[in-house]
Order: sequence, then structure tokens, then C-alpha cells
Amino acid sequence: MGGRHPQSNRRERSSSHRLQSLTVTDPKASSQTGSTPPTAAAFFDLDKTIIAKSSTLAFGRPLYKAGFLSRRALLKAGIAQIVYVMVGADHDQMERVREQLLALTKGWDRVQIGDLVKETVDEIVAPLVYAEALDIIDEHHRAGRKVVIISSSPEEVVRPLAVYLGVGDVIASRSKLGPDGRYTGELEFYAYGPGKAEAILELAEREGLRLEDSYAYSDSVTDLPMLETVGHPVVVNPDKELEELATERDWLVMDFERPVTLRTRLATLPKPVPVISGAAVAGALGTAAIWWAVKTRGKSS
Repeated sequence: MGGRHPQSNRRERSSSHRLQSLTVTDPKASSQTGSTPPTAAAFFDLDKTIIAKSSTLAFGRPLYKAGFLSRRALLKAGIAQIVYVMVGADHDQMERVREQLLALTKGWDRVQIGDLVKETVDEIVAPLVYAEALDIIDEHHRAGRKVVIISSSPEEVVRPLAVYLGVGDVIASRSKLGPDGRYTGELEFYAYGPGKAEAILELAEREGLRLEDSYAYSDSVTDLPMLETVGHPVVVNPDKELEELATERDWLVMDFERPVTLRTRLATLPKPVPVISGAAVAGALGTAAIWWAVKTRGKSS
């Protein structure tokens, strides 16, 4: 797919004009209110699209304070965060992390870090998010579209963050669990590259969504299959390769530049803030610890 957006001949640095077009140019979706099931959707990548950093690397400091990371590992993680934000991770890097993650997670028990939950909830659930992304998510909700966060990060990390963002639907990577609740070291689903596109197609077929009327947002060329499944692909803070493709295809390119703390943002909203259960937050923290351990152990091996 990948049809042209009405404003795709321009690079948008502000979401104000874009927000108007979300409603005006899609009257079918705009009429979806009340209990009427949505017939179109908006799919958002998470890292560097909604969140101004890696959703998994954000957990470094509480893990360091709890003794899971050395000062040297924390410094390396900080450098990795800077590199990720400035340059991004390519396919080979993602594959290496995935392989190391699977090997490390075998037998992992999330209870080991459960004691950290009460002390680190605020740090876990209040990362820096782009105000522009939150504005657009709100507009899609008002237009009656289903909003879905779709990320290669673990479901245990993505779902609690989605709850705090007011997003009820998540597509994320899932690891297999044994009868004892421990990771088996195998991946049940990897929400990456073509996997994202396949998941979107399955969701659209199951729920009757019109993908030609739907939107997708991402910063990475690895999400090209996802962007190509919808009628309105939107490129956000793109890497070089994706920006070149977007220019060739006349896709809308947006720059999100206003990160805000989610806690501050929620304080200004009239709607109530959903409450995350301790188990959900524990899951997020546990999976984040796995990913951090992958980064640090991979360096020392």
C-alpha cells in the first residue's frame, strides 16, 4: 500500500497542521464514536517514535542502584543510549541482541527483582515521551481509530508503558514460558521487520480494519514492511535510509522535538490515569533487567 498522504509533500516540524488533517481527510474514521467498533487504526513504533530513547535501556539507573549493574556497565549503557539515539541500531545489531537475549533468558525468574518494584515505579513508568506523539495519539483516539503500539521490545516492557500512554492495544515480542513461569530461552513471536507487518495483517483481518484508511508511524527502515501495509505511512525522526525512501515515495516526514515527562503530561490531562498492577510493573522491570544484562554480558564475554 503506502498511499500518498494529503500533506506528504512537506516535512512537518509541528504537529498542529497534521492534527487537523487526521480528522478532516478521513471522515469515515472520524465518524467512529461511541460503541461503534473502529474500522481503521494507527500503528506506532515505540522507541524514538513515541519515546525519545530506548524503552529497555531506560532502566539502567535503578538496576545499578540495586546492584545488578557495575558503574562501568552503567557508563557503557549510557554511551549505548547516546549512540542509539543519535545513530540507531541496524539489522545485524538487533539480531545479535536477540540471540544473546534468548540464551540469557533461559531459566530466568522475574521474582528475583520483584523487590525493586516499589522503589522504582516512577522511573519505570515515566520515561521521556514526545509531546507531538501524544498529541497525535489523542487525535487518533478522538477520530475513532484503534491505536496500537507495535514494538520489538518485550511485551512485559511495552504493555505497562502503553497503559500509561492510554493505549489499550499492543503488539510486542513474546518469549516462551515454561510451566514454572520461567523463560525457556525460545521466542514465541518477534515483532520485528516482516513480523510487524504480518501481525498487522492478522489484526486487520480479525477485526475488520481497513488498512488503506490506517496510519503507521516509525523512525527505522527496519519497519518498512509495516509502513507499506497502510494507506498513510508517516516517517518520524527517520534514519538516513528511511528518510531517503520516504522522499522517493513522497511520504510525510515528521520531526518530533519536544520530549516531556509522562508524569508532567498526565498531570495536565482531564482523563483519569490508569493504574498499573504491581505484577505488570514487575514484569516490565524484569524484562528490562534481562535486556540490560544482555548488553553488559555480551561486552565482557
